[in-house]
Amino acid sequence: MVSVQEAFSILKNNVPALKVVEMSLTSARKHILAEDLYAPMSMPPFRQSAMDGFALGLHDSLEYEIIGEIKAGDVHQVNLLPGQAVKIFTGAPVPDSAQAVMQIEKVTQEGRVLKLVEAPKLNMNIRPIGEQNSKGDLALQKGTQLNAACIGFLAGLGFTRVNVYQKPTVGIIVTGNELVRPGLPLTYGKIYESNSIMLQTALQDDSYNIIKTYEVNDDFENTKMILEQALTENEVILVSGGISVGDYDFVAQALEYLGVETLFYKVKQKPGKPLFAGKLKDKRVFALPGNPAASLTCFYVYVLPTLQMMSGLARDYGQTETKKLAHDFSVSNARNQFLKAQIIGEEVTILTHQNSSMLNTFSVSNGLVYVEDGGYELSKGDSVAVYVVG
Repeated sequence: MVSVQEAFSILKNNVPALKVVEMSLTSARKHILAEDLYAPMSMPPFRQSAMDGFALGLHDSLEYEIIGEIKAGDVHQVNLLPGQAVKIFTGAPVPDSAQAVMQIEKVTQEGRVLKLVEAPKLNMNIRPIGEQNSKGDLALQKGTQLNAACIGFLAGLGFTRVNVYQKPTVGIIVTGNELVRPGLPLTYGKIYESNSIMLQTALQDDSYNIIKTYEVNDDFENTKMILEQALTENEVILVSGGISVGDYDFVAQALEYLGVETLFYKVKQKPGKPLFAGKLKDKRVFALPGNPAASLTCFYVYVLPTLQMMSGLARDYGQTETKKLAHDFSVSNARNQFLKAQIIGEEVTILTHQNSSMLNTFSVSNGLVYVEDGGYELSKGDSVAVYVVG
C-alpha cells in the first residue's frame, strides 16, 4: 500500500511521452497547441471602419459632399478630396484618402449633402492596419489550450490545420455478473450498472470523446480476452470493479498474465483504497473501485490529471484550492480522506452520506475536501485543501 503522495509521485514519473498530431482547426477544440504559431498576416490587413457611418476627407466645414458608398467586402478604391465623404459600413475598407469615420447617429443627410453634428477627430472610428497583430507576431504560444476564441482567432488569420498534442483514447471495462444495463428488468440480486456512463460523462466533460466501453463476465478467460482487446484498441484503460481479492475478482490476475506492470496497488485513502495503476509500454491502466463514489473520486484525483498530462496540459497531481470551512468538522480516520463537498464562493461545506457506494451527495458536490488521517477537530473558518471537480 502506498500513500497518496507516493501514488502521485509514481504516476508523475510514469507519464508517457507526448504525441503530436496535425489536426483540422474545426476538430482541435480543447486540444493543447504543440508549437508556437506566428501570424502570417496583419489584422486587420487594411484600414477598417469600426462603425456604420461616413468616411471623410477632412476639411474645415461640417458639411460634406457624398460621392458614393463602400460596403464590407468591396474592393474598389475611392479617392476622397477634402470635403468629400462616402457612406461606409462596419468592417469595410477605409480609403487611404479618408482621415476619419463619423458614425451614422451623428450626421444628417439631405440628398448628396452630409451635415455633421460635431467636428470629427483625426482617425476616429478607423481600425488601423495591424491593430490586433502585425505580420510575424506570435499569435498563440505552444501549450495553449484551444478554446472557441483561439480557434476563431486562428481562423481569422487563415489557419486551417494546427499541430496539437494527441488526446489519449480511453477504454472503459465494466466487471460484475450482478450488473444489469439500465432499461432492462431488474431481478433479485441484480443492480443497475452506472459506473460506465458516469465515467464516460466525466471524460466527455473534459472533452475526452474517443471512448469505448466493454463488459466482462466474472471469469478469468473472459476478463483476459476483453482486457487484451481493450489494451490493443486504447491508450488508457479504466476498469470498473474486479480488482479486489474475492473469489470472482479476476482483473489483477488477467493484468499480470498480459504483462501489465504494477505501478501501485492500494492507496492509504478513503474512499478508493483498492486503486490499481499499471502500465504496458505506453499504455496506462487504472483499475478503479467498483463502488461508484470511490470510483469517481479516484477518477478526479488520479485518472483525470494523468489524461490531461498525456494531452500536453501543464498541470500536476494534487492541485487543490484553499477554501474556508463553513462549519466545524471532526476527523477520525486511519486513512487520508477525500470528502464530498459543496463549494460556494470561498467557503466549502462537507456533505453527509460519505459512503463509497453513495452518489446522491456526489451529484450536488463540486469539490472534494482533502483531510489528513488522524483524530482532530476542524473549526469553522479553518483553511482546507479542496479539489474542484465536475
